[in-house]
Formats: sequence, C-alpha cells, structure tokens
Amino acid sequence: MHHLKTAAAAAALAGAVFWSASANAKIEMKLAHFVTPKHSFSQWLARWAKEVEQKSGGEITFKIFPGAQMGPPPKYYDIARTGRADVTWSVHGFTPGRFPLTEMSNMPFLIGSAEIGTKVLNDSGLRSKYLDKEHKGVKVLVLLTHQPGNIHTAKKPIRTTADMKGMRLRFASQTIRDFIRALGATPRGLPPTQIVDQMQKGTLDGAFIDYGGAGIAFRMGPVTKYTTEMYSYVASFSVNMNAKRYDSLSPKLKKVIDDTVTGREKEIGHEWDKLDAIGKKIMMKAGMTPIRLSDAEAKKFREVGAKVTEARIAALQKKGLPARAVYTMMKSLAAKHEKTSRNFLRQ
Repeated sequence: MHHLKTAAAAAALAGAVFWSASANAKIEMKLAHFVTPKHSFSQWLARWAKEVEQKSGGEITFKIFPGAQMGPPPKYYDIARTGRADVTWSVHGFTPGRFPLTEMSNMPFLIGSAEIGTKVLNDSGLRSKYLDKEHKGVKVLVLLTHQPGNIHTAKKPIRTTADMKGMRLRFASQTIRDFIRALGATPRGLPPTQIVDQMQKGTLDGAFIDYGGAGIAFRMGPVTKYTTEMYSYVASFSVNMNAKRYDSLSPKLKKVIDDTVTGREKEIGHEWDKLDAIGKKIMMKAGMTPIRLSDAEAKKFREVGAKVTEARIAALQKKGLPARAVYTMMKSLAAKHEKTSRNFLRQ
C-alpha cells in the first residue's frame, strides 16, 4: 500500500509538472518578408506581431526575417505554404498567372486607393466564393493593395497617349504589361530593386510604380525627371500563414490570430495611402516634376485601359474562369467603398 501511494504521488507530481510545462510553452513563429524594417507595411506587420504576442499572453512569439533573408520576393508565398516560415507577406504579381482572379483587382482604373482595394479584397462574399480558393496551402490572414501607381520617367514627359510610343517601361503586373503594350510602349519586367540602375544606364525609360515605392522604398527621385499622375492601377498582396501551423493552434490562439486581422481594412489601407504624399514630396525635392493629364488625355488612357480589361476578362473566361463575375463584383464593391474612403481617381 505504501508503494502504491508513493507511485500515485509521483504520477500526480509528474502530471502537474507536465501540465505546467505545457501551459507555459511558447510557440515561436517565423515571420518573413522582402522589404526593409523601415518600410511602412513591414512596420505594420511588426506591430501586428507584438499585438498577437500580447493578446496570446505570450504563448505566441515571433522572430522576424525582413529584407528577403529567406529568398527572392517571388518565393514568399511558397515560403509560407511549405512551412519554411509561418507567416509571410507576398505579392500576387510576382508569380504571373497563379492568382488570376485575385489579380483582377489590378485592372486599370478599377481601384482608387489602398483603402478601397483592401476593403474590396476582404469582402467576405468575394473571398469565400472566389479568392480564398486560389490561395492553396495557406491560411490567408488578410489581402490588401497599395495606393494607385503612376508613370515615372527619366527624361521624357508623358502628357498624351502618343508620348508612350516607343518608351521602355517597367511593369508591375501582367495587367500593366498589357496596358503598356496597348499604349505602344515596350513593357520590361524586372524587380523594383533594379529600376534605378537601369534608368541611370538608359536601358529603361521609366516605370509604373506607386509614389511610396518610388520615393521611399526604392529611392527613384534622383533618376526621375517627370511623374505622370494618372493613378492607373494597384498591385495586390496577401499576408499568409502556413495552413498546418494555423490548424495546429488551439481554438483560443486561432481566435487571437483571427481577431487581430479582422476589420483592419481601413487601418491597413491608410498605412499605404499616406505614403503617396510622403513619396511625392521626396521625389520633388530630388528634382522630379509632377504632370497631371488633361481631361481629354485622361479619357484616352481610360479607354485603352477598358480595352485591356475586356481582353483579359475574355482570355480568362476562355480558360473556364469566372473572370467577368469577379470583375463585376469588384467594380460594384469599389463603387460602394468609394463613398466612405479616400479616392485618388477623384482628387
């Protein structure tokens, strides 16, 4: 009997120690992205990570790997999907054709701000019916866009559609590649980190990119003489969590993750939209001259954009994808959110 009591006490003590260790166990997650810690959205991700740590009571901690430490920018979706990192930020346009329905948001003159774009892409109906299905192998935490981008040129000003003829311009997505080509220019695909070097060498005449990226992230001011402010497109992004990692979490921790990304569209959109004025100021200080199109020329650019959009919809429909339904839904949602959001297309 004495031995039985001793064994029972030992078992109880071992169980208590195990429970205590389990209760205090920390889950360290790797959060990886491809820009510097100074980038506005990388700072948002850092704040989000701290919020998760705090609201999880310290059960979740993050180790952040910025600056493409885990690989080149096009790899970041798969870095989350395969579990090399637990959370990543990725760009849909870096892997052309992989997210065709999500990239419908990149169509010319569809989205007027990052706030509008982020609200559109996180619409529950749009995501559940169409977009989440494209993001296989990950738990999408949030979808977002940057503020609309412009044309930045090294020497020649773009004031008319005719001025586009023969220009060699960097494109940000398949849609903008088609837009550049339809305008009579030559699209060039290259990472944003190479824009300045190629504009300096004269092998690139300019680039489609937002003011935040041009002025702040990639410091294009010294090589940019003109910026044509047409606010013609947005690029879309996703913040992803490895699906198995998310599924392994307790219901309590899943709720922490979900709660910290739900209803944040305005906040995230503002984070990008505020960069427009900051980036523009930096570029003007470096010698850039902004150009606004006349109403007649703006109409011509929009007409070309509409043809590009229709061609893309037709091509995807031919592949059996519901592109027209997705575009129609996005356009309706954009019109709805324009009423309560900043809109660069109307300023």
